[in-house]
Amino acid sequence: MIRVVFVCTGNICRSPSAEAVLTRLVADAGLSDQIAVASAGTGRWHVGDDADPRTLRALRHRGYELRHSARQFTQSWYDEHDLVVALDRSHREDLQAMRPGAEVHLLREWDPQGPGDVPDPYYGDAADFEEVLDQVERSCQGLLEEVRGRLDHAPRASPTCWDA
Repeated sequence: MIRVVFVCTGNICRSPSAEAVLTRLVADAGLSDQIAVASAGTGRWHVGDDADPRTLRALRHRGYELRHSARQFTQSWYDEHDLVVALDRSHREDLQAMRPGAEVHLLREWDPQGPGDVPDPYYGDAADFEEVLDQVERSCQGLLEEVRGRLDHAPRASPTCWDA
């Protein structure tokens, strides 16, 4: 099982969008029993809240489902997840400060249109939430291929030899 966690600021806009998109891609690929997806925020301001209504509207408009309760990323999450994916450089810096030397990726590393930050749509309008979802969808396609590659190279259990 490979466990992926997306991290943004409050876990109500960008990271829940990424969680919803990758979760569906994983399900469509028939890999739900091999890949787990979660999301969290660097801050605790929204812990327990649902995703932002504009996030939910954008996701539903494109056919995604999301059951969500915002959570805060804590140091123990490094031990519970195999791949930590930040939505922008400030999140990556916060996460690496929490555990120096930790491997933290930016989601847009997998964006075919180029790397960069996924912009925070919180103070924007519906178009900003759609732009975020465009970037997340493009990036998650590549991320899924990365995770598939990790699955293909994961150690396999040795067959038991009964006739020793």
